[in-house]
Amino acid sequence: MFKKRLISSIVLVIVALVTILQGGYLLAAVLLFLSLTAYRELMKACKLSSEGKTDALEITGYVGIVIYYLLMVFSAEKLYLFLAVIMILAVFMFLYVMTFPKYRAEQIMCAFFNVVYAPVMLSCIYLVRSLPYGIYSVWMIFISSWICDTCAYIVGMLIGKHKMVPKLSPKKSIEGAVGGVVGAAIVGALYGYFIVESVITEQNVTWAFVLISAVGAVISQIGDLAASAIKRNHDIKDYGTLIPGHGGVMDRFDSVIFTAPMIYLLVLVLIHG
Repeated sequence: MFKKRLISSIVLVIVALVTILQGGYLLAAVLLFLSLTAYRELMKACKLSSEGKTDALEITGYVGIVIYYLLMVFSAEKLYLFLAVIMILAVFMFLYVMTFPKYRAEQIMCAFFNVVYAPVMLSCIYLVRSLPYGIYSVWMIFISSWICDTCAYIVGMLIGKHKMVPKLSPKKSIEGAVGGVVGAAIVGALYGYFIVESVITEQNVTWAFVLISAVGAVISQIGDLAASAIKRNHDIKDYGTLIPGHGGVMDRFDSVIFTAPMIYLLVLVLIHG
């Protein structure tokens, strides 16, 4: 299992490097694929989808996600993205009332949540990459999530004694959580000082990157726990099997999904504000 996870992790890092460095259409296409897959995984987890069967509720989500990503790539006005999310909700509600009582209200709300939870939040990776100096700041999303996860695991294994949320994730400790935040902040500081400072010369970005990394690391752990809570509520071990040794997109990108919007906001405020 460890060997399988390691190989998958190396492949993921290579794919991330290629797609993010390239940016543009390639990055958007990869994110769209991940978003559609994550939506499918969430719909199955919520018992709104089944193998070999796709109904109008699920199709509405797929179409809405594709339209959202097309607007994101080809429209210069980002306000349209907000309006697209509202229109997706309106279409879900139209489906609800026109087919009543086929769907229950909680099914409609869950389907809309599944569109926003992974696809819309993942799109912030593209939005960060599209900003000035985005090729540098976009890596903060992964530093805040994957570095935090690694440091939290190591610190938790070494000195973790106090359980953070024992009923949800018994192996996670407060010491590990703090270690994850500190580790991400340190890596963010090193990245900012040795790489980004020489590029963004008009301001001192190191401390901004420390803050971005630390806040992002906190949010990433919330994302990790939130995805775990959904799995426990629905009695599933993994969301999918796409990534050998890791599970599905939701299993591997759970923290990135939450971190991306926060990093987008912090970069806008601290770097471009």
